[in-house]
Amino acid sequence: MSVSLLQMAETGLASHRPGRKWLKGLRKRAAVALVLQLHEGELCVLMIRRAEHEGDPWSGQMAFPGGRLEPEDANGLEAAKRETEEEVGLHLGTREPCIGRLSELNAVNRRFRSGLIITPYVFRLNRRVNFHPNHEVAEVVWVPLEFLLNTDNRAQMTWDRGGVKLRLPCYFFEGRRIWGLSLQMLDELMNIVAGKSSGRPVWRRF
Repeated sequence: MSVSLLQMAETGLASHRPGRKWLKGLRKRAAVALVLQLHEGELCVLMIRRAEHEGDPWSGQMAFPGGRLEPEDANGLEAAKRETEEEVGLHLGTREPCIGRLSELNAVNRRFRSGLIITPYVFRLNRRVNFHPNHEVAEVVWVPLEFLLNTDNRAQMTWDRGGVKLRLPCYFFEGRRIWGLSLQMLDELMNIVAGKSSGRPVWRRF
């Protein structure tokens, strides 16, 4: 099953047409890496739990390795690779091909009021690695795709946005909450792998 899921992911991503944000050249840009691996018999995606830092809008949240584009980055793909190596010590070279890209998302918060355009890239990892998280990362977690594909595992959470309480979807994986932009990326990936599902309705955080 896990091998077929990987094949379905690669086939689906090859024909996927990700959405793009207009005028992204006028806004800050970032990129993240969704790394897939057959891990202990299951196809999993690599996630991190961000360390808690004052002033970090994503402090303590589940996320993917990544960050803002720097002047030395030729493009978003190179930024995703660089940030992944800096944050968890994983070098994404020729043995770890990028198998596709997901739709760009716009993150808006107090720090990025004009928006931060995030581009997710999907990689296939073919080897075992020892991770070396830096100060930005509290832990590295492998999340099975079969867990995410089972919509019975979805839950609801309440998010307080400026005094307005919103009900949003989420997952709780071994006590860790996956929600927000990370969940939007995962939902798109799950739709590519297994087709759209009424259990994964289209939603927006904002």
